[in-house]
Amino acid sequence: MTSWKLSLPCTRAEAEAIDASDDIAEGMVLMTTELHEDDREHWRLDAYLEAEPDAATIAAILALVPSAAGAAPEIEALPEEDWVTLSQQGLEPIAEGRFVVHTSAHPVDLPAGGRAFLIEAGQAFGTGHHATTSGCLAMLDALPGPFARIIDIGTGTGLLAFAARYLWPEAAVIATDIDPRAIVVTAENATLNAIEGVELIVADGALDDRITDRAPYDLLIANILAGPLVSMAPEIAAIAAPGATIVLAGLLETQRGDVVAAFAGCGCALDAVDRRGDWSILRLTAGAVRYVPTAPIDPKGRDGWALDL
Repeated sequence: MTSWKLSLPCTRAEAEAIDASDDIAEGMVLMTTELHEDDREHWRLDAYLEAEPDAATIAAILALVPSAAGAAPEIEALPEEDWVTLSQQGLEPIAEGRFVVHTSAHPVDLPAGGRAFLIEAGQAFGTGHHATTSGCLAMLDALPGPFARIIDIGTGTGLLAFAARYLWPEAAVIATDIDPRAIVVTAENATLNAIEGVELIVADGALDDRITDRAPYDLLIANILAGPLVSMAPEIAAIAAPGATIVLAGLLETQRGDVVAAFAGCGCALDAVDRRGDWSILRLTAGAVRYVPTAPIDPKGRDGWALDL
């Protein structure tokens, strides 16, 4: 059966919105690709289709990526190929500690004493295939625990919250994201993976009353981006219990100093770094006394932040 692929340039912001949403038509899979590490402006959208795209389909796909206005879509036939498999090629299962993350195109056997998570390839942020997410899985797997209150800020697909739930089943676990579509995806993934007991909250950072009312947390996870981590350091530190463990990711090694300095200013100390290529995953410990911001935090005054990588 002949399948088709339509490609367009896009930005990271557009890619995040696409990957957190449902496919726009039956018989279509949308995939986005980072062309250059930590480059917000140069991404690519690939739409895999069962039939040659007509004018209406092309217009619907173009509507997803306004930055591509005026660009001619690249359309190619993919003869005698399984278009679903094509959309997921290269996304073989990822193993980190006790965890295996896979797509339905690559089923796996349950690891002995471990846990497999099914996260589909179309959900590119938080599938485990990015170094930051896989590094967070490894870091969580190595933590001694136990933890009583856990929060995953910018949860994306929910993967890290699910891992925490598996490791510490008695803990109260909250997963938050600024994008309501990401929370829908997380809820779907929780059902797909038989995950129960993770509270889902749509929230801008960590200032929402539903988050602060449940503070303090003794394990905090934030796999977002360096800029938002720096600007959000006071609000993250403010909901951390004294001596809490904080796992941060989504930052390049060249950005590590800025992130560490921002959290040090809030009483948090760096304990460990897992460097994976250009990316770094950080483990910090909150101060012995719970941090109180020196000034009110205005969410409008800090950078916007992105979905889980």
